[in-house]
Amino acid sequence: MKRRKVLEKKKSMEELMKEASAVKDQISLFPRFRCFDRNGLSVYLESGVGEKLSSCMKRYIQTLLKINMAGPYGAEWKIEEKVKRREMVAAEARYIFARDASIAKVNETSSTGGKEENCTLWMGDGDPVVGFVQYRFVLEEDVPVIYVYELQLEPRVQGKGLGIFLMQLIELIACQYHMSAVMLTVQKQNLNAMKFYISKLRYAISTTSPSKVGAEKNYEILCKAFDREAKAKLEAVFAGDQTIATALP
Repeated sequence: MKRRKVLEKKKSMEELMKEASAVKDQISLFPRFRCFDRNGLSVYLESGVGEKLSSCMKRYIQTLLKINMAGPYGAEWKIEEKVKRREMVAAEARYIFARDASIAKVNETSSTGGKEENCTLWMGDGDPVVGFVQYRFVLEEDVPVIYVYELQLEPRVQGKGLGIFLMQLIELIACQYHMSAVMLTVQKQNLNAMKFYISKLRYAISTTSPSKVGAEKNYEILCKAFDREAKAKLEAVFAGDQTIATALP
């Protein structure tokens, strides 16, 4: 009977994730999050799926990943870049793209002697893409969660609140589909990202993170749980965790 209940529960969770993944436009459920207009930045959001990315979008993702992540990964980047290329186009990969509505023509800036920081990496059609979130609905320790594989913003739009806005949307999507937590991986050397998630968004180092299971790795797994079971399995408090945020620069 116990085994039967476990299997039924697992099947139920898998159906939850299948239902969530089937929705083509997660943003449509939260119309207030369709646009972001703050701190001199005006963007709108659109959804995407890994196996349906255009060639231009793939090139953009690869370029932005290299700009933002080659430094934190160091010598491991060459190997990790190949992994990320496979993850990028996976059928289960879901995306939220941010497009800059305030830039009509990229070439106008350069032709009029504008600052380089106003230029965009986007080389495709439509308004310039300035960042994205890649996420999946998965099971972690038999708990249904949204796992954020990437949150990447161009340097020129960082520090304006867009990253917090996107993570708030991810958390709303998680709750909408009864996911019990949001999880993600951060390189230890990426101190700005660690501070962003732990200090600003109140994420905790997960019980599944290498540092909590005695493994020496260059990354931490972070988590924000929404119910008691998920907190017990994924977000247990260890001595010293409360001092992490203040220790970061």
